[in-house]
Amino acid sequence: MPEAEMSDRLYWTSLMYKIASPVLSNMAKGELRKKMTVEVSPNWDGRDKGVTYMECFGRLMSGLAPWLSLPDDDTQEGKQRKQLREWALASYAHSVDPDSPDYLLWRNEGQPLVDSAYFSNALIRAPKQLWEPLDATTKQRIIAELKQLRRVKPPYTNWLLFAAMNEAFLMMVGEDYDPMRLDLTIKKINEWYVGDGWYADGERFHFDYYNSFVIHPMLVEVLEVLVNREVVKEDTYRLALQRIRRYAEHLERLVSPEGTFPPFGRSLTYRTGAFQALSLMALRKQLPEKLPEGQVRAALTAVHKSIFSNPTNFTDDGFLTIGFAGHQPELGDWYSNNGSMYITSESFLPLGLPADDSFWTVEPQDWTARKAFANVRFNKDYPVEY
Repeated sequence: MPEAEMSDRLYWTSLMYKIASPVLSNMAKGELRKKMTVEVSPNWDGRDKGVTYMECFGRLMSGLAPWLSLPDDDTQEGKQRKQLREWALASYAHSVDPDSPDYLLWRNEGQPLVDSAYFSNALIRAPKQLWEPLDATTKQRIIAELKQLRRVKPPYTNWLLFAAMNEAFLMMVGEDYDPMRLDLTIKKINEWYVGDGWYADGERFHFDYYNSFVIHPMLVEVLEVLVNREVVKEDTYRLALQRIRRYAEHLERLVSPEGTFPPFGRSLTYRTGAFQALSLMALRKQLPEKLPEGQVRAALTAVHKSIFSNPTNFTDDGFLTIGFAGHQPELGDWYSNNGSMYITSESFLPLGLPADDSFWTVEPQDWTARKAFANVRFNKDYPVEY
């Protein structure tokens, strides 16, 4: 069906399935390494290229998890979702089986700490569908791999949140956890808040999308686990929630009338992953009052189309390439490989809302920039004090 004739949800599900199925269908058979050719940036730093598969699977699952949490049904979407879930469960087993060809790079390099956090974040987002069905051996192997990653000392940057996410998951499943990795992370991230919904990444502020790639979503989700276990006060979580909602307002205003968004900062090749914070608020029904669901859905749909309309985003065998709005390997950073690109799945989080949810059924509305440049009334914007 031509894209112009698709409903927004059909467009989203079709694109998500296109992104996910080559990864999971192969990894479910232990053939991801065999079938996925590694691409690295021209200035690759020389680390073990096997980290590509760790990044690919962990990041994909984090964004995909909410969609897989929906119940089975007999629709075409439901059949795709069920297939992806079955592949994902088999892939989890391969990911931690030392005898599998697709055993991930858990025990070399420091980078696995990063992608283990996306790996565990997926299990936090869909525990009944992705964690509980796993066999006991796979569960124990996952726990062991996450605990051994305490060997990696995270720098005082957004990396603190990767360590915290793993500890939050271990807490959630009743395992022993390191309270220092949680306490330190929360304190440092709050110290780095610079105002109006933005955090610095360490002691210095960086104008990039890491507030969305990592900082806001992971802080909110870690705090939610801690609040549920009565380890931190709810006020701490509420403050983080206020700040991510404010940041979501900024993200929506960055979408141009044409559906493009400004290419600035590190990790541009993460594509639509830049909108994770806005997508997470949509998934959780916590959008700011100024952002109606129809407006956010229309903006995010336009963003996806502006990026993924170029067929060179994919290799001939369906895997993502390095690039922003197509294959542009020169845009890669020294740590960029084609597995890194699967963080783009984070912009698909609203697929975790069922098809009859208001996010999908309300009429689309023009987003802020489209209204502004059409001389249509739109909300003014002012900084906040929290």
